[in-house]
Order: sequence, then structure tokens, then C-alpha cells
Amino acid sequence: MPTQFEVHDAAILSQARAKLDACRSAQEMYQAVLDAVKLNEQWRGQQCINLLAPEAPTSPTVRALLASEVGIRAAEGHIGALNRWFVGTHYIDEIEALCIELLKQLFKVRYADHRLMGSMLGNLTVYSALTEPGQVIMSIPQPVGGHSSNRLDGPAGVRGLKIVDIPFDPVDLEVDLDMFRKMAPLVQPRVVSLGASMTLFPFPVREMSEVVAEWGGQIFFDGAHQLGLIAAGLFQDPLREGAAVLTGSAGKTFSGPQSGVIVWDDPKLTEAITHAIFPVLVATHQVNRVAALAASAAEMLAFGQAYMTQIVRNAKALAAALHKRGIPVLGANKGFTETQQVIADVKKFGGGLEVAQRLARANLIANKNLIPSDTPANWDRPSGLRMGTIEITRLGMREAEMEQIADFIARLLVDKAAPEDVLEDVIDFRQPYQTLYYCFENGLPG
Repeated sequence: MPTQFEVHDAAILSQARAKLDACRSAQEMYQAVLDAVKLNEQWRGQQCINLLAPEAPTSPTVRALLASEVGIRAAEGHIGALNRWFVGTHYIDEIEALCIELLKQLFKVRYADHRLMGSMLGNLTVYSALTEPGQVIMSIPQPVGGHSSNRLDGPAGVRGLKIVDIPFDPVDLEVDLDMFRKMAPLVQPRVVSLGASMTLFPFPVREMSEVVAEWGGQIFFDGAHQLGLIAAGLFQDPLREGAAVLTGSAGKTFSGPQSGVIVWDDPKLTEAITHAIFPVLVATHQVNRVAALAASAAEMLAFGQAYMTQIVRNAKALAAALHKRGIPVLGANKGFTETQQVIADVKKFGGGLEVAQRLARANLIANKNLIPSDTPANWDRPSGLRMGTIEITRLGMREAEMEQIADFIARLLVDKAAPEDVLEDVIDFRQPYQTLYYCFENGLPG
């Protein structure tokens, strides 16, 4: 009999089976699940300094909406009685219409869609709508920040597209525009995808769109990480600069539910994009999530500029503080970052995997990350560490607190302190920061 293939960690699955086997009833199994959720809430939610760049805590209202009654209702199809498969959706139509109109207002666009479960599906929507299998696209390679959703092992590859690398400067961490002007006409990409999981500086959207316009190519801006910054007018404005479509994740800087957002202006794209969403990729689409997304959009209208401004200030301050303490940070020659992200080169401290695990033992949560000096073969054990300032900013922290966080990290990496010797200091530091700001419940931090 062949060995069972399992992608998940076999030891952890075995522990879960053993825990369930020890239960005397289904109710005890049920309680085991509740206990695991509570332990995570206490540890990650109250005792850790969360520096994960793709995570954001949602406001109390958004969390409540995710558990609301409307979440058990099905609403397959477009808005409107004639378009729905089910009756009894007139209030759901209102919720969804409010969400769409809020997104339009926030991003100053003519069209928006709210039904995507995540930004990966947003990218697949774009490739389904704007390309045909076998066509060429250009996207950013992963060692310099590109994301798998725009590569062979993600939606672009599933669509059957031929992928050519966008030339990228590994020092300045930006598109090599001169080389792009030479390369792009040779392959004439149908779409140029500007999407990266390591996003520090704006892209030259206007200049790139002028190049690809010669053969009818289009720029697709995958703003997964930058969506909140774009909404607040602080990063760049891709659609006004020449991009055809903007997608993004509502669960990162946007600080909403895990959800995808897609917006565009050209009416000629509407039929293809909305058809790719429904009926191709989405049927019933979690109306509780749509309500939460709408509330998050309203929060962004009210508090987004102050919130996003502080996120970037904190990222710059954290990067500078780490650099000053002997931890190399990418982008030092350009002010480190213009987003929520800070990327450190931690190769001399053992590499991204070892450093992330060491920090986690002291309740400092970050993630390993490829950096330009790596190759794709370094995927499991890259040289970089990615940090973000979304959650710590929403908890009310400012530049002064970034110095303290940098001290904790330097004690672990530079001074080689044992994690258990730093742990209690981190927990004590975190305890006063339990209130979520930049929302209607609690307003701005004092």
C-alpha cells in the first residue's frame, strides 16, 4: 500500500488526533477547538508584539459583523431581484450596494466589486478577464519581492500564461525602468503585473503604462499590501497613473476582514471582470464579510489618513532604530520604506527562519522573507526578515515605542540574549496596549 502523502506537518496532525482520541465525547472535542481558539487569543491577541506585515486587527464592530446573522444567508448572483438565484435578499442587496458605493467613494472609481474571498482570487479575476492562455505577461520575480499569485505557481500559471520577469534593481528595490523600456517591446506583454509581497517603494506606473500602450498592453496593480495606503492617498494612485485595474487585500493595511477588493474605471472591462467573478469564481460569497468590508471602508474614510500616516512613520522609525543597532535594513539609502513594511537582512544572525523562530519565543512575531541576495532555492531558509507596523499602530503605538521594540530585537540578535530573558519584558511592554484605535468605538489615540 503506498505511503499516504500529506502536505501538513505530520507531527502536529498526530498530536491533534491524539487529543481527539483522548476525548470521551463530541462535546469534549468541541471544547478542544474552543480551547485552542482561546489560547491563541490570549497569547497572540494580548501578550505578543505582532510585527507581521500581512496582518491587521479589525475593529470591534467589524469583528461583530463577521459573526452576524446575515452570515448564514445565501446571496448568489449580482445585486437585484432579477439577478439573484434566491428570493428574500432585498436587505442583502442594500448591504452589498452600500459596500460597493463606499468602495467607489473611497478609491474615487467608477466600478468596484466586493465578492472576492481574497486578493489571490482578485488576481485570478484579472488574468481571466484581461488575458488568454498562452499570452505573455511580465511580473516581478520573487527574490526581489514578487508574489506567487503573479508567477507560474499561482493564478498566472494556472491561467496558462507565459511569464517574463520585470527587470528590478536589487539595490534601490525598484523597477529598472531603462531595462524595462528595452525588454517590454521584445515580448509585448498583454499585462504587466505590479504585485509584490515585499513592497517598500512606489512603482513607476505612469512610465510603464506609456511603454505598453504601444501594443495595447495594460498595467495591473496588485496592491495587496498597499490597499489601505492607496485608499488614504499616501502611497500612489495606480488608476490615475495609468493602471487598468487595482486589486488588494482588505486584511492588511486596509485593516478589514480577510477579503479581496477589485476596482477599475474603464467600462469596457466591466463585463469581463464581473463575469470572471460570477459565475466563474464566486457563488455565495459570505454576506457577513461584505458587511464587515463596508464598515471597514467607512472607518477608512474617517480615520484612514491619520492611521496610514502613523503606520508609515512607525515603519520608518522601526527601520532606522534597527539599523542604528547593527541590524541591516533594506532601503537605507532611500529612507528605508514608504509602506508598513520593514525588511531586515538577518543572514549574519542565522537567516530568516531561525531569527523569526527565535523572536517568536520572546513573543515578537515576524516572518522569514526572501531578499534580493537570495535565490528561489532559499525559499524555506531565506536571508530576510519581514516586519510590519499595522497592528502595533492600531494599538496606539508611535515612534517612541519603535525604539523599545528595536531594543528587544537587538537584545535577541546583536546581544544574543536568550528569548526567555526577553520574554517577560515584552509581555510587560505589551500589557498597556490593549485598545484598538482608528475606529468609531475608540477614535484616535490620545
